[in-house]
Amino acid sequence: MTQQAPHPSEGPLSTETDWSFQYVDGEWVEQGDRDGVDVSDPSTREQIATVPAGTPEDVDAAYEAAESAQPGWAETPPHRRASVIRSFIDALDGQFGDLQALLTTESGSCATKAKFEVMTAKGVAQEAAAFPTRLSGEYKDSLIPGKDNQVKRVPAGVVTVITPWNFPLSLTARAVLPALALGNAVVLKPAPNTPVSGGLAFARLLEDAGLDPGLCNVVTGRDEDIGDAVSGHSDADVVAFTGSTEVGKRVGKRAVDSLAFPALELGGNAPFVVLDDADLDAAVDAAVYGTVYHSGQACISINRHLVHESRYDEYVDRLVDRIEHLSVGSAHDDETVVGPLVDERQRDSVLGYVDETVEAGATLETGGETVDLDGVDDSLVVAPTVLSDASNDMAAACNEHFGPVAPVIPFAADDEAIELANDTEYGLAAAVFGGDVGRAETVADAVDAGMVHVNDQPINEEPHVPFGGTKASGIGRYNGEAAVREFTESKGVSVQRRPRRYPF
Repeated sequence: MTQQAPHPSEGPLSTETDWSFQYVDGEWVEQGDRDGVDVSDPSTREQIATVPAGTPEDVDAAYEAAESAQPGWAETPPHRRASVIRSFIDALDGQFGDLQALLTTESGSCATKAKFEVMTAKGVAQEAAAFPTRLSGEYKDSLIPGKDNQVKRVPAGVVTVITPWNFPLSLTARAVLPALALGNAVVLKPAPNTPVSGGLAFARLLEDAGLDPGLCNVVTGRDEDIGDAVSGHSDADVVAFTGSTEVGKRVGKRAVDSLAFPALELGGNAPFVVLDDADLDAAVDAAVYGTVYHSGQACISINRHLVHESRYDEYVDRLVDRIEHLSVGSAHDDETVVGPLVDERQRDSVLGYVDETVEAGATLETGGETVDLDGVDDSLVVAPTVLSDASNDMAAACNEHFGPVAPVIPFAADDEAIELANDTEYGLAAAVFGGDVGRAETVADAVDAGMVHVNDQPINEEPHVPFGGTKASGIGRYNGEAAVREFTESKGVSVQRRPRRYPF
């Protein structure tokens, strides 16, 4: 007799759980006669779960629940909202290892990345727990005798959260937890590749934390079926989206058409600038990490290595040597550093950029191919790749390649490095390495990006530091006080404290 899989509300968070549910108005809604969306392990290519393919009617039900629950939550005392977030932290701590394993299985996260992602989600929660009592306004004196003006911050209302597959747990936490802490309700649509760690498991943690029904609703499904219904829903007040610039433009337009505020964290093309006086040992250490972390599947990964011509050959040699000694393979192997890409579409895109770049004249120093895994047909693991003799207009450099690929581009002077760094439609993250920190900071100040790191690599995020980009990399900021501004609105209240004379 086959043992029935555990219900989502029971037991550890695992791929052994039956995840064929939506979560709406505090209830686990069975898949019923809806189609299913299969979820696969990127390392083994095996199906690990099936979630419901949501419909526009499911989306409407989620917003109805959120809109009904939000006013009462906004009036809930701050300490109660903070208590729920702290309880979420307890629930997360209680399933820390299970969440790591879930990220490894569902998103292809290697051990270090999976651990760091859970830690990041916890850090976001710790910051969000302070928001209810940190919310404050301003007093503005009046030009009218006997009057004063108060500017308050109030919840925006219903927040739509659309999250990506690369960091499903932490990027969901980054939007959902601040939104809830500040008195909003949420409708969450996770990416189809990672609907469990980015959505249903998150709902379970909030349920365990005692969140009231209707305040966080999760609708799983394909982008083509419900993406427009979610991003343009008339009941949304904020649409928080993290993903590609191409999709983000569509999401932002639909949000604005519905008069919702678009909070968009979009694509990147991070330059890693190595000046002629840089400590090359430290620079290469940072470069390897910033290039292959989560197989390069991060919007803030190093996309282009810009290296002074006097250090260029040595840098390429060292980078190749380090890259070729990395452990590459299944994310289920604790020794693996570079694991699989999320699916065949992503793999084929990355390899296509490499081929185009070589055809354009770059030299393939190492990598540029898939790595076979025992027992796996059609492996998704791409060998870490270094491309020398590259230029800014080559495919792997001018596009956000989203893979473990390092195009290395020479420059002759600081001004040229700045020009190359800024020669992109994106402006999310960047990094500059130099021995003279003042000089490196001067270069960093001239790089047009929302976040620039001196003598470090660009994969950095702290829950109290604003996160976001310029140009085609998005609108708005996450984290800390920036999140408070994104998920609340200013409301002016004037009080006339003594009778006022009017001219008629």
